[in-house]
Amino acid sequence: MKDLKLSIEINKPAKDIFEFALNPKNTPKWIDFIAVEETNEWPAKQGTIYRNKGKDDIEWSELELTEYDPYKRFTLSKKDGSYSVRYTFTPISEDRTELEYYEWTDKNELSVPFTMEPLEKLKQVIETEAA
Repeated sequence: MKDLKLSIEINKPAKDIFEFALNPKNTPKWIDFIAVEETNEWPAKQGTIYRNKGKDDIEWSELELTEYDPYKRFTLSKKDGSYSVRYTFTPISEDRTELEYYEWTDKNELSVPFTMEPLEKLKQVIETEAA
């Protein structure tokens, strides 16, 4: 599989979900296989570097913020172009948003395709944490 698209509806405004998902401190709260994530600058902007490690990883994985459209969309990509992931936030109503998660690779296949589980956890965390 070279690409994967998932979507989920979340009972929060697009702005709130965008800010939560973009913040590296929140990533381990909803993506279980990431133990720590950090950026080289904050607030993030196009060109910001995100680094993360899994619980058993020795090496850091790096992604660059290659697309940044506040409260609508952001894309993170590996510098070699081998992998990208785009988050798109589409308001359904004032307090309800569709989050589309789209990941792709131009080389080989997706090594570990995302599942709905992290998106469902994101929904649960953000709907209850800021309630």
